[in-house]
Amino acid sequence: MAAKVKKKQTRRDFIHLTTGALTVAGVAAAAWPFIDTLNPAADVRALASVEIDLAPIAVGQSITVKWRGKPVFIRHRTQEEIEEARRVEQWDLLDPATDEQRTTKPEWLIMVGICTHLGCVPLGQKQGDPTGDFGGWFCPCHGSHYDSAGRIRKGPAPKNLEVPPHEFVDNTTVKIG
Repeated sequence: MAAKVKKKQTRRDFIHLTTGALTVAGVAAAAWPFIDTLNPAADVRALASVEIDLAPIAVGQSITVKWRGKPVFIRHRTQEEIEEARRVEQWDLLDPATDEQRTTKPEWLIMVGICTHLGCVPLGQKQGDPTGDFGGWFCPCHGSHYDSAGRIRKGPAPKNLEVPPHEFVDNTTVKIG
């Protein structure tokens, strides 16, 4: 059996290792500007979350704000709207969800105002807009009806209006996103 012969390290080995390490560092330094362009721009990062002052919104009033380029409906619901939303039986819903699951504070309903059927913006935010058969929102494009909790009740939309991630900073300010 032959004994293993230990290879002697030479200057040439050192030069190969140094050249390889510098090549990797050079490629990384050259690639970084390209990789950095894949990050979102500052204006996009600024829209990742938005804070809204709720103090000027009267009971029964709705506003629309923009978040990530999407309309977000914020409604200061009346006690009657809250009670009506809570009376609905789960078996009666196309996409079952309780009112409590859709709201952090019952008087404030916050949801993305895009119909889950084909991406239209439902009516019902302005006074005089049709609110559908259930007193919420109505998408006239294909006839989807949403109730006062933004749940689909009738029509082709498969899901409820989306509730975006949000938290109440204090009693009059909400942060969406």
